[in-house]
Amino acid sequence: MSQPESSSSPSQETNTPAGDVPVVPLAQSSAGRVSGKAWKVPKAATVRSHLPDGVKTKKWEDRMEKTKKEQAIKKLQAELKQEKQDEIKRRREITLERKKAAEERQRLEEAKAKMGARKAARLRRKMGRTKKINH
Repeated sequence: MSQPESSSSPSQETNTPAGDVPVVPLAQSSAGRVSGKAWKVPKAATVRSHLPDGVKTKKWEDRMEKTKKEQAIKKLQAELKQEKQDEIKRRREITLERKKAAEERQRLEEAKAKMGARKAARLRRKMGRTKKINH
């Protein structure tokens, strides 16, 4: 049973039923090697079709100018917000100072009233009247 050795490799057969199939030339890589896959297309730069039109058509300077404007607006908003917070903090501190001053005045008045009662008691004792006799 001797068979021809040409049938050992199917890619080298010459008498195929679809013999009129066009052969795609293989692209060589940078290393000089061939892919071995006829269906593999060489890689090319990606076409970015999903980008917004503004990114595709606008110039870099226009986009940078827009970015700078947005940053300036954000900076101004931050300054205004900081001013508002500083004003609220200042008002809160004024209120706390007034409250502390009122508490101090109240404490001084109570101490003064207490001191007045002590002085009156001293005067009564000095005149010879004690608490036992006076009530």
